[in-house]
Amino acid sequence: MSATPETQADEPVAKKLSTLDRFLAVWILAAMAIGLGAGRLIPGLGEALDAISVDGVSLPIALGLLIMMYPVLAKVRYDRLGTVTGDRRLLISSLVLNWVLGPALMFALAWLLLPDLPEYRTGLIIVGLARCIAMVIIWNDLACGDREAAAVLVAINSVFQVVAFAGLGWFYLSVLPGWLGLPQADLDVSAWQIANSVLIFLGIPLVAGYLTRRFGEKAKGRQWYEEKFIPRIGPFALYGLLFTIVILFALQGDAITSRPLDVARIALPLLAYFAIMWLGSLALGKAIGLGYERAATLAFTAAGNNFELAIAVAIATFGVTSGQALAGVVGPLIEVPVLIGLVYVSLALRRRWWGARASIDR
Repeated sequence: MSATPETQADEPVAKKLSTLDRFLAVWILAAMAIGLGAGRLIPGLGEALDAISVDGVSLPIALGLLIMMYPVLAKVRYDRLGTVTGDRRLLISSLVLNWVLGPALMFALAWLLLPDLPEYRTGLIIVGLARCIAMVIIWNDLACGDREAAAVLVAINSVFQVVAFAGLGWFYLSVLPGWLGLPQADLDVSAWQIANSVLIFLGIPLVAGYLTRRFGEKAKGRQWYEEKFIPRIGPFALYGLLFTIVILFALQGDAITSRPLDVARIALPLLAYFAIMWLGSLALGKAIGLGYERAATLAFTAAGNNFELAIAVAIATFGVTSGQALAGVVGPLIEVPVLIGLVYVSLALRRRWWGARASIDR
């Protein structure tokens, strides 16, 4: 959906959104409630859904993420990626935020707020190491961020995730605590497990999106592709998001609802983490002279986490009923509503900090 600049200046943002977009926060909360309720009330549902997996990857979650990410990646203008790779301010800032400050911040918050809960603390540190490669695509698109920049930053995160995840896990769980005289933990994760997650949750929809645009434009032209084809597939991104949320929370509904106090303890450092990372990254983007679109992309890619990988690693290393696994599951429970809220905050700050109204272009 698009609007003229004059219309954008006169109408509130919400009025220019479709019904699906306008009440997205409601749909997401409803999906979370349905998933949690189903996991709690339907005996054996979580085990049945968890059994539908290949090599530790949940097929229902993989299906939802593929449906969610494909339309957004099909919107990316891949011929413009060169303008992103040449932006050293954006790339260097993203690398520092994602692979230096993000893990360090989560480590500090986990030890500060959960000093007496070692399992949950370890689970949160693993969440902090798993940089986002999937759902951030949706948050960035909803906030009218730069799609091309998001595609590049997510690809960079994917490469670093395969190369650096295990090493950073060893450093933050064993080496650094040893230097500080704190209890140590071990993380047993293979490079293939990480690469497998990246391939499924990013590689498949990225290739599909690229090929769709390449052959679609070649056959019908860019105008048809962007004005006819993209609006038809666009809503499926949100359908996939809602489906993924229902499945994810149905898988762990009983664990979450049976330990509300533990969930609340885990939620505190997560809330602090998302707020500090997102607002700090957006402010950094403005300070170094990025426009709104790229600053928003920087903020969402820095604040989001790859909860699919974090949960898989925690379960594989510590067990499905472990505190580490529960901490991984609570990650999206907090991240989903917080980041959808930050989408609205982002659009409001665009008008305040950059002096422009947010365009609505699905």
